[in-house]
Amino acid sequence: MTDQQQPAYGGAPEPLSPASDVQLASFAHLGGILFFPPSLIIWLVFKDRGRFTAVEAKEALNFQITILIGAVALAIVTGILGAIFGAIPFIGWVFAMLFGLLNWAPWIISVVFSIIAFLQVKDGKHYRYPFAIRLIK
Repeated sequence: MTDQQQPAYGGAPEPLSPASDVQLASFAHLGGILFFPPSLIIWLVFKDRGRFTAVEAKEALNFQITILIGAVALAIVTGILGAIFGAIPFIGWVFAMLFGLLNWAPWIISVVFSIIAFLQVKDGKHYRYPFAIRLIK
């Protein structure tokens, strides 16, 4: 093999096939079940190889970051309110149960919207989450 036939080291990555592009984009959304790491990995690794994957993985990542911010804020608020109301015997127990359920809400929301997005994107359609802070442009 001559030097002309060998790909340049560090050259442009090979573009994804249309089927792979759609598949990775849909997995970026489905990965939201595990919060943001799958979306982040897919976006970082494949954003330059497929346009559809780049757009959809970025959308999924922005949504997962929004959910993470909401989960942290909710944990702080429930922790503060739990400390305030925890000293009252019956009311403290009721609030502890309520706050325990509330802390599951971000994950449940993430799972529901991630599945909806996966089902839409696997058919090659773009999906935009109804609420997301779009930090990654």
